Order: sequence, then structure tokens, then C-alpha cells
Amino acid sequence: MSADSAGGTALAARLRASRKASLLRGIIRFCTMKPLGAAGGFIILVMLAAAIFAPFISPHDPYEMRFDSLFAEPGGEFPLGTDDYGRDILSRIIWGSRISLTIAPISVALGVTCGAILGLVSGFLGGRVDVITQRFIDVLMAFPVLVLALCVVAALGPSVRNVIIAIGVVLMPPGARVVRSSAIAVRETQYVDAARAVGASNWHVLVRHVLPNCLAPLIIVATANLGWAIVVEASLSFLGLGTPPPDPSWGSMISIEGRQFLEKAPWIGISPGIAISLGVFGFNILGDALRDVWDPRLKR
Repeated sequence: MSADSAGGTALAARLRASRKASLLRGIIRFCTMKPLGAAGGFIILVMLAAAIFAPFISPHDPYEMRFDSLFAEPGGEFPLGTDDYGRDILSRIIWGSRISLTIAPISVALGVTCGAILGLVSGFLGGRVDVITQRFIDVLMAFPVLVLALCVVAALGPSVRNVIIAIGVVLMPPGARVVRSSAIAVRETQYVDAARAVGASNWHVLVRHVLPNCLAPLIIVATANLGWAIVVEASLSFLGLGTPPPDPSWGSMISIEGRQFLEKAPWIGISPGIAISLGVFGFNILGDALRDVWDPRLKR
């Protein structure tokens, strides 16, 4: 190995170590400045770990029926009790986290990305394109959120994929409006005028100059909507248009399995309700903390 290649390898290793140290310092600073946001992040990390390692930490098979343990009260072999088929509630909640924590990020990424594209094109080009795009956004925003999601799922059919599409459609208008306002502000700046003066195309200006300056508010919108996406998925499952049974979705556990036995076995519906509340709480306070840190309008 030559001296130049050895020096380059050492420099790359030092750069990687510097990035890791900078990331660690940033995380420690965030936890110090926003302890409530750090608590929300910890809740989400615990849920993600439960979803990833569900086959190893789940005490029972979530689909296994035990007819000798119907409506078993919480405690002993079943810490959160069993349902009307003798299935372990704790195991079903752990496996249900996979559905909720898969649907929420994918649907938010789909909706925010599509909305960002519409907002960028609308705000940067303006004119007739802006008018047509914003009227389309107005049509989507005219529907109540849950009604629009119900219409999409009812038209496509209940499945995990269609729930993701429905939530993504509902999330398009907020992302489009936020990115459009940022794009309108950025297109009037001097460095955009300078890029146009040297002959840069609209595509180059849009991708190189406008998009990077719209990412911060877009990330804030995406983070804030993660908890809301969990609620919509649970609502669709509660109405029978979400994840089809017997998959352990938190919403269907409350509606299909827990509602009819609320007096006889309240733990069937209470336990997944607490899981939904914790997930929404974690995403909301984490999103608020990230907004406070990244939004330049809130910085002193």
C-alpha cells in the first residue's frame, strides 16, 4: 500500500469518527434541551424494538387459540389477559406494533413526498400551474380527513396497502401547502436570480436551490403527522376497513375483539388503546421538539 492511499484511508477513518462524535454530541444536546422530546423518542424506540424483535420477545403465538383459557384475566401466564379465542393480548399488541409502525412511516413518506412535489412545482412555476394545483388541493381539503380516507379504502378494498394509499392521499394537502409557501419565498431570493442569470434551467434551480431550503419544514410536517397516521389507521381498522382479521391490528383489537366484551373482559380493548395512546403521545412530543429545534422562526 502506498503512502498516499494509506493517508487517504486514515483521513477517511478520521472523518467517519468525527461524524459519529458530532452525531453523538447532537443527540446529547437534543436530550438536554428537549427532555420531553427525548422521552417521546425513547417511547418510539421501545416500540420499534418490540416490532423488530417481536418473534423473540413475544411470549406466545399471537394467532394461537387456547379454548381452555378464554377471557383469562391479566396475570400469570398472560400478563394482559386473553381474548374470546384464548389468544394472548400482550403477544397480539407486540405483533400489532409491526402493522402500525409500518403503515405510519410509509404512508407519511408517500403523502409528504407527493405533496412536496405538487407544492414545489406549484410554488416555483406559479401562474396557471399554481392555480390548477391549488384547486386540486382545495378539493382534497374540502373533505373531512376520516371521510376522505374511508372513501379511498372503500373504493380500493380493505388491506394494508390500500390503508397506506388512503393515509397518503389525506396527507398530501398539508405537505403541499407548506412546501408551496417555502418555494414561493425561496424563488424570490438573490441566489435564485443569480442561478437563472448564469443560464441554469428551472429543473436545476428547483432541485439545487429551492428543494434544500424546503426540507426543514417538510421534515417537521412529516414527523408531526406520524402519530396522526397511527390514529387514522386505528380508526379505519375500528370501522372494519383497515387491516383485515385475524392480523393483530390495534384498531381492530379495540373494535372487533374488545368492544363487544367491554363489560365482561375490558382488558381486551383497554390494552391496545393504551398502546395507541403511547405511540401517538411519543410521536407528537418528538415532533414538537424537532419543530422547536429545526424551525428557524422559533430560534432566538
